[in-house]
Amino acid sequence: MSQCESLEVSGESVSENPLQPPWLNAPPVDPYPYEESHDLRVGPKLHPSLDALLPYVGVWRGRGRGGFPTIEDFDYAQEIRISHDGRPFLFYESRAWILDEQSRPVRPAGREVGWWRPVLDGERVTDELEALMTTPTGVMELHIGKRKGTQIEFVTDAVVRTATAKEVTAGARLFGIVEGALLYAQEMAAVGQPLSPHLSARLARVAG
Repeated sequence: MSQCESLEVSGESVSENPLQPPWLNAPPVDPYPYEESHDLRVGPKLHPSLDALLPYVGVWRGRGRGGFPTIEDFDYAQEIRISHDGRPFLFYESRAWILDEQSRPVRPAGREVGWWRPVLDGERVTDELEALMTTPTGVMELHIGKRKGTQIEFVTDAVVRTATAKEVTAGARLFGIVEGALLYAQEMAAVGQPLSPHLSARLARVAG
């Protein structure tokens, strides 16, 4: 019988095994003790392997334009938070919402979380990146990236979908820091359509 099978919903053990895991009657733990920061002036020190990605760390907010061959074009606003906890990767979180013609919010739109990680050659940091991007709609994309200055170009190496997710088969993204703003363009291949323009936006730094 596994540990999971030996526990009732109430949390009481029904296992006949006299050996009990030490966490069953342990006291509560304190909140997560390690800080994550989008502001380089506070929190942990940025890992040296992320130095070239330093301009991306922060909170960004702005607007963009979306579309696809199978849908009508739309305007949206977006907030992206890129943070770190001192280890050699960045945490990426995006929230978007649809705007009407008067720039008023209509409804929530895409959400996404992921991690960007520089590729190392021994202890040397290369200009290559790996990124994992996941949506709540059941799509997970593994991206391989190339950095050139403050520009990053990602292309999908693999796409994994749940059985109920939209048929997304490939993607490409171009990020850049231009005159202090975060700009990006995203292409997508989905629902029988080839790689096509999907999203583009300009976001200003609002924190960090």
